Formats: sequence, structure tokens, C-alpha cells
Amino acid sequence: MNSIDRRSVLLAGLGAAGTGLLAACSNDTSGSPSLLSPSGSQVARTEKRRTSTGRVHRLNLTAAPGTLDLGGATMAKSWAFSGRAPGKEIRISAGDTLAAELSNQLPGRTTTSIHWHGIALRSDMDGVPPVTQTAVRAGSTFTYRFVADAPGTYFFHPHVGVQLDRGLYAPLIVEDPREPLSYDDEWVVVLDDWLDGVTGTPDEAFAELRQGMGGMDMGGMDMGGSGDASAPSASAGSSDHDMGHTDGTDMSGSGTDGTTAASSAASSGAGMSMRFRLMGATSRLLGGDAGDVKYPYHLVNGRVPTDPATYTGKPGKRVRLRIINAGSDTAYRVALGGHKLTITHTDGFPVEHQEVDALLLGMGERYDVLVTLGDGVFPLVALAEGKGAAGMALMRTGSGSTPKPDVRPAELDGRIVTASQLRATDDVRLDTKKTDRVHRIELTGSMDRYDWAVNGKRYDMADPTANPLLVEEGQRVRLDFVNTTGMWHPMHLHGHTYQLGSTGPRKDTTIVLPRRKVSVVLDADNPGQWMLHCHNAYHGEAGMMALVAYGA
Repeated sequence: MNSIDRRSVLLAGLGAAGTGLLAACSNDTSGSPSLLSPSGSQVARTEKRRTSTGRVHRLNLTAAPGTLDLGGATMAKSWAFSGRAPGKEIRISAGDTLAAELSNQLPGRTTTSIHWHGIALRSDMDGVPPVTQTAVRAGSTFTYRFVADAPGTYFFHPHVGVQLDRGLYAPLIVEDPREPLSYDDEWVVVLDDWLDGVTGTPDEAFAELRQGMGGMDMGGMDMGGSGDASAPSASAGSSDHDMGHTDGTDMSGSGTDGTTAASSAASSGAGMSMRFRLMGATSRLLGGDAGDVKYPYHLVNGRVPTDPATYTGKPGKRVRLRIINAGSDTAYRVALGGHKLTITHTDGFPVEHQEVDALLLGMGERYDVLVTLGDGVFPLVALAEGKGAAGMALMRTGSGSTPKPDVRPAELDGRIVTASQLRATDDVRLDTKKTDRVHRIELTGSMDRYDWAVNGKRYDMADPTANPLLVEEGQRVRLDFVNTTGMWHPMHLHGHTYQLGSTGPRKDTTIVLPRRKVSVVLDADNPGQWMLHCHNAYHGEAGMMALVAYGA
């Protein structure tokens, strides 16, 4: 790492939090264990074992500055792939090889990469500088080449700094050549929270957040720290909002979170900037504090609610919606006015079907649903959970007036089935077997110091392989996510899917509520080095990240 200058370290990957930070710790390792290289022979052998069609899809992705039209005469200067956000959808079939050349045309000395979110691919193509590759320098190119053998709904984005909160993202759809679902059409729906080029940049927002709340007189309130917080309660009309909590363990104490009152105290901040910092955002579904960042817009397929993206279909047709939360700090509660949604997949993997009124998606999560269209014009609303704002798109099948941008369908307050209530289908459920290794993943930190971390240690990009969470190929591994903080965290594991409990859904990203424990199991079947982190871009950048590595 001596050849990487300070600026490169700070920008090197989602999870760098500045200099002098400590690496995330492991439960059972000490010293410097020998780790499998991301480009080692075991990685190559695993890649050869993937079922391949022999087809290769070649494409070019250019990351460059541009002025984006968000609709309604709203223009934003940002960075994007080929001048649009979301970028152009990539669609391939399971078993196809993707060969994507990234051309970095970003300004100055900005480095970047592409992470293929949710794909169990070869480790050296995962796009995480400096762990799996060297960051792609400005003016340079890098070609990602891998077999995508698992069908599902995925997306791709950078893994450098807080670049996720710009326009550098797009859907990746891997079709199932033996598709078991029956439907007439599909619509890919990408959700995003947007500030870049409107109120500032993500880097400016992160610089403000990193100051923490220490300079504000909050009357001794917790501000999402590691003290006691009340347990979340279910919202009206919902069935159960335990957000993937699988073992009944409530980490709550008897105190109060304090975030509701924080809004009224914000004015006492003794000169502290409040340009990007969001105060008073609370949600029962999320167990309290809903988020950190103030966004002027919430987008559906890159459009603001006053000039929405529109799907045009016919009444009675069955449509598959592939919904992706590409946001950086916002969970979205999604509903289609006048319709029920049937959940068929989460994070690319099938589940036993359940009918719901609305969905809740944390950052990085994806859900596939089926809907039978009515006759008229219907709002697809993505409520920014706890933030008092929303994005909107339209589904139009006949005549009718356009709903107002602030429409709130009744379905938003209807039945929401959470991940803990879903069951994996028989063909993807993990076999029952003895657990070989357990890692406790304690989520720590607070808004007061903005010191988000894993096991009390912030991940250090300057020493990326220090104290990894070790696994061995062929092991059954259990990860116990223990959230000691007053905020929720969507925890994402690269290169694998895990299962919630013994029969729950297969996922790569799951919400862990404040004061709760979520246990997941996985098979260590994809050798290499893999990041495990909070998919709140700002929490990850502050240090809530760890390395899961295979021993050599």
C-alpha cells in the first residue's frame, strides 16, 4: 500500500473513513493469516465449474460527467454511465459471460470501479479497490469478464468513496432460460435518492456528516448511538415488521431513542452545518431513526414525481416488476395504487409467493413482484420511509387523469410482508447441515461521532486484509448480525447469498433493525476475498465494513 497516496486511500473504496482508522476485527484470528488471492487458482477453478452457455456479451461503459434531465425542467450535474441515470439496462441469460469494458472519463484524478451487486462471480471481478483490483485511474480502462450463472434481478455501481450517490448505476437482469413464472410483460423499476448537482455533492454531504453531532447540544440524547433504544412497533395495517429478524432476539433496552426530539434541538448546533444533515426522520418500520441525509428529490427510473416515468400496458395483463433500491440513505415503501402485489423473488432468488399491499426495500435490496393491471392510470409510489417525501411513476392502461405528485395510495398503509415471513422455494433452500463456523458481526457506532463500524473497529482501506473474518471453502458459515446502534443497517455480503434462518429467503442484503439480532447461514462456495458492509453509502464509507476472506 506504500504506492497509494493519501487521496487514493481516501477514495479507494466504500468503507474508507480517512486516515488512522482501525481494521474491522475477526472473532477467531490473530496476526496475519494467509489468505486466498482474489485471482488465485481456486478462484479460476470455481469459475470453470460455473454452468456456461459459451455466449459472450461485450459492451462498453463510460463513466463521465454530464448534465442529467430528471424531468420537470430539473437538471443535475453529475456523473453517469453514457450520460444517463439509471444507465442502460444490461440483460443477459444465465450462464452467459459478460465482458464489460469500463472507461473512466471522470474529472481530475478521480478513480472508480464497478461492483456487480448481488452476483456470485469470480473474486477478481468484484470491483472493490484495493481488495480485488486496483482502482481504475482517470483516462484508463478495465474489462470485467465473468460468467453470470444465477438468474435474477441485480444492478451495478461503483465501489469507490460515495460515488454510489451519483448517477453511476444501472440494472443488470440475468434471465432464466427455464423461466417458471407466467407473465405478459415486465418493467424494471429503479429507485434512488438524489442530491448530486442540486444541493451539492455526495462528498460534501459526507464531509458534513463526518463532523457528527458532537458540536450540537442535543440535551443528552442518544442520536443513534449504542445506548438503549425502544423496540420497534408495527405500523397500522401491517402484519409484522421484524425486518428479517430470525431468532426472536430483541436487543432493546428500556430507554428512548431521542431522534424524534432531535429536530427541535437542531437549531442549537453552535454553527454546525445543516446543509445535508437530516433531523427528525423516524419510522416504526425501521425501528426509529430513518436516515441521515436530506435529499431534495426521490426518483423512479431517473424522474421526479412532477414528470414521472410511465409504463403503458393493457388491462388484465400480468406484469413482472423488478424493483431495485439503488439509493444511498433511504428505504422505500412501495405500492401501486389500486393493486395487490405478489412477491415472487427477493435479491434474485425465488420465494413462495405471498400477496401484499406494499413492499419495504432497504438500500441494495431487490424484489420481484407480479401484478395484474386494472383499467386506468395508477401511481406507483416509492415513499421515502420516515422522510416525508416520495418518488412516483405511472402505470397507464387506459384513460384517466394523472395523479398528483404527492398522491399517497391507501396500499402504502396496508399489509407489508417482511423478509422474516418469506420462505425460500424448495429448489433454492439450503440443505440442513452442521454449522462449521460462526462469526459475530456487531454493528457499532453513533450519529454523535459518526463512527459506524463492525465490532467496534472501522475498516481501514490502507490495510485492507488486516484481521479478516476467516472462512474455509466448503464450510457452512453462520453470521450473527447484532445491531447495538440506534439506527437500522442494510447489511450486504459480496460474492454469496445467505439464507435467513433454516427456511427463510436467500438474500445478499438484509435489514438489521436497531437493538436486534439477525442470524443468516451461507455455504462458503465462492473462494476469494469479499466485502461485508452496510449498504448505507455513508455508513459504509465511515467504516461499517469488514473483509470475509478464504484462508489459503
